[in-house]
Amino acid sequence: MSDDQIVTAPVQTRRAMLLGAGAVGATVVLAACGTDNSTDNSTDGANDAAPGASDPAGGDNGGGADVLTKTGEVPVGGGLIFAAKDVVVTQPTAGQFKAFSAICTHQNCPVTSVDGGTINCTCHGSKFSITDGSVKTGPATRPLAAKEVKVEGENITLA
Repeated sequence: MSDDQIVTAPVQTRRAMLLGAGAVGATVVLAACGTDNSTDNSTDGANDAAPGASDPAGGDNGGGADVLTKTGEVPVGGGLIFAAKDVVVTQPTAGQFKAFSAICTHQNCPVTSVDGGTINCTCHGSKFSITDGSVKTGPATRPLAAKEVKVEGENITLA
């Protein structure tokens, strides 16, 4: 190549760069709002929201039921999310335990926190009551589905 030849790289237009960035952003949003409707019956990660909860396979639960957590791990006026089981366990008042689906009814995003008396989905801002799963703040219009739990001693299991 001689000294007077100039080699240039292909020029990207601003439009091409914006379209590429938009495609990446859309992929991230869609992945966050997506849902996998398959059922996972494994016990892996069953206690991922409750450090120190008993191991479901550990045999201390009196009959092999899936122990989600211990009663002392669920805060009064709050709750814990068990993402692997798609369940939220709450304790609205001392000794009263409730359970709901951990999937927001707006666009099937997983709920992400329990705080201030509500179960919260940060995808679009929906909030649900820890007492009955009813909608406190939209855009969701339907309550979280109730799930049955049993309290046996200190153990909370799915019924």
